[in-house]
Amino acid sequence: MKINKEGYRIIAISGLICLVLWSLLYYFQSHHYGTGLLITSAVILFAFWLFIIAFFREPRRVKIHDPELIFSPCDGRVVVTEVVYEDEYMKKEMMQISIFMSITNIHMNWLPVGGEVEYYKYHPGRFLIAWHPKSSTENERTTTVVKMDNGKSVLFRQVAGLIARRIVSYVKVGQQVKQNDVFGFIKFGSRIDVLIPKDSELLVEIGDGVKGSQTPLARLPKK
Repeated sequence: MKINKEGYRIIAISGLICLVLWSLLYYFQSHHYGTGLLITSAVILFAFWLFIIAFFREPRRVKIHDPELIFSPCDGRVVVTEVVYEDEYMKKEMMQISIFMSITNIHMNWLPVGGEVEYYKYHPGRFLIAWHPKSSTENERTTTVVKMDNGKSVLFRQVAGLIARRIVSYVKVGQQVKQNDVFGFIKFGSRIDVLIPKDSELLVEIGDGVKGSQTPLARLPKK
């Protein structure tokens, strides 16, 4: 199993903390409770450490390229499909698809479309729960716009949640990017909003489970 580079430091620190906690328990309590408590605590701490490692796992996935489709940028569940007015950059009505990532989902982020990055901005903010209606505009977040070869632009936001307080994005304005390449990571539970032309054909519904770089969210309009 490959581990994402964003997890190296956290995995090392959490492993050290687990080791220190168990060592302290061994030093202060072993003569009172015997080996039973030590074995139980070791199993619990090791299981916790394995969970941290699993959170940063990096799956192998077949890259799919289809300029007519917009793919899910993350694993999770669709929580919003609605027309909204996008007032940060596009300045027009767009279809918003929001995907909530639970703490058990893989938190790598893939590019839903390919093209040129024409806008990127990091916004500091609050840490409301990721499914809160105001999280898209008030939480810590990044906004990225990719202009496709067909002239259409797609906007997507990485949104931090109550637990996720570390957003990582690898893209820069002017960069040429490929559909379904990895573009970022959000640590420990979060959300991504994808805003597309409002006359696109939706291929998902609220409640649908989606897989990053594999599940098509919508089909772009022909015109």
